Amino acid sequence: MSHQPYISILIPLLDELRSIPEMHAQVTDACTRLGRTYEILWIDDGSRDGSAHALDDLAARDPRSRVVHFRRNFGKSSALAAGFERVRGQIVITMDADLQDDPAMIDDFVKRIEAGADLVSGWKKRRHDPLDKTLPSRFFNAVVSRLSGVRLHDFNCGFKAYRADCVRELAVYGGFHRFLPVLAHHRGFRVEELIVNHRARKHGKSKYGFMRMFDGLLDLLTVLLVTRYRTRPLHFFGIPGLVLGGLGVLILVYLSFLWLFGYAIGERPLLTLGVLLTIVAMQFVGVGLLGELLVRTTIRSQEVFSIRDEREAPAATRAAIYAQPSPQLGPSAPPLAGRQLPVSAAEVISEEAQTVTVPGKPNPPARR
Repeated sequence: MSHQPYISILIPLLDELRSIPEMHAQVTDACTRLGRTYEILWIDDGSRDGSAHALDDLAARDPRSRVVHFRRNFGKSSALAAGFERVRGQIVITMDADLQDDPAMIDDFVKRIEAGADLVSGWKKRRHDPLDKTLPSRFFNAVVSRLSGVRLHDFNCGFKAYRADCVRELAVYGGFHRFLPVLAHHRGFRVEELIVNHRARKHGKSKYGFMRMFDGLLDLLTVLLVTRYRTRPLHFFGIPGLVLGGLGVLILVYLSFLWLFGYAIGERPLLTLGVLLTIVAMQFVGVGLLGELLVRTTIRSQEVFSIRDEREAPAATRAAIYAQPSPQLGPSAPPLAGRQLPVSAAEVISEEAQTVTVPGKPNPPARR
């Protein structure tokens, strides 16, 4: 452990050639002032502007810098997943390479982790971005906070800090990088928030547009399904199914009363709506039941719980306690055939009378 860094700075990037030298200088300065051992892991997400060569030169000059090159652009979630598998530090800091995250705040993140947090998420309270990015982001954050139950102001901020134990349990793919606090909270980790100094972009342009909000909302449904409803998919599909089915049944009951009183309902659009809602409800419930069957056959214990720590007596103490050999357990009895009654410790089946004999109670008459 003495040869491993204390802090890992994980920086995914795409086409940030002009920002790399300054970003490296600022991160190096912040970590040097912190006085802890560190490494910088750059994940090149398929850059085509010369960033790859700049990173290779940087790794040749700075032994604390490591570089991973993707063959093509796989996305930020994939870049973080690759980084999480390779970091060596006890504390992992993720940052964007566009210089909008202020490396001077690394010290604040480290202190929060050392104080007991498992994940500290940055909050860009004052953003230096145009309205076409800030307004959708506020709406998205409000929806995620409400539906996930994780009361954070900013889920999209790339400036975050993690304990190494936390990142080992986070599966990041698709667009899940936006929901890492939700995933960590679901696993039982302590999630906190820290206001960060957000700076205006100096070079290049943002890789995210207005459409990312819609992608994020679809990813949110996936996150809810694999976290809160992972072991009970029928609740995820059954709730909308029951609502739609209830509306459909009410409509059909209403139309049935009209039909009993002599009104024609065959050509009423309301009849079509009632039947449609009922059919859709049955489909929702059916998908939920199929999901339950899949969960019962594929769920793993690692997905049901997360162990923070385990305690037991020292090995020498346990060896002394269990030094005496235990008796050998005999083979199990063959299973009962047909409709024979099960045998418990207080019951014995009489083979001749085919009755149950319970000690202390009179025997019932034998069956003929």
